[in-house]
Amino acid sequence: MNMKNLSVRRLVRCAVIAAVYVVVCLVLAPFSYGAVQVRVAEALCLLPVFGAEYIVGVTLGCFLANLLGSTVVVDVVFGTLATLLACLVTYKLRDIRVKGLAIPASLPPVAFNMIIVGAFEITFFFSDGAPTAMLAVFNAVTVGIGELISCTILGVALVKLIESNAGLNKIFTEE
Repeated sequence: MNMKNLSVRRLVRCAVIAAVYVVVCLVLAPFSYGAVQVRVAEALCLLPVFGAEYIVGVTLGCFLANLLGSTVVVDVVFGTLATLLACLVTYKLRDIRVKGLAIPASLPPVAFNMIIVGAFEITFFFSDGAPTAMLAVFNAVTVGIGELISCTILGVALVKLIESNAGLNKIFTEE
């Protein structure tokens, strides 16, 4: 395979993942937006385990999903930033497994979203009263629970499915 086909294949994978992220968020909108959420599309944050192009695809998908589905620009900026940082660190942890599972790679999305979206964004931009440390911790925990479900349960299962299925593995990893 020549380099042109390689870059086209990666670009297509990037675009498809961005589109899937957006569609899943919009179809599951009641679960995807708000202070308490389980954004199922966040499971895709583990795809950088299979290649750096997924960092761009997932981040672009998050940006577009927030742009189309969120009511505030703040979420477009900070939610997308959290996803970008999470995907970058997930990529760095791509080869680490716990009992054969990509659990370490699932933790950056949880941590970055807890801090950036929960403790910062929701606390400072969407609270009725003055921000407090207790409120920041509460918001971080609620966001963290949703991210644990999306990333550590669904995302790790997605990675395991792709790794254990030869056909899917070829689609997601073929150079």
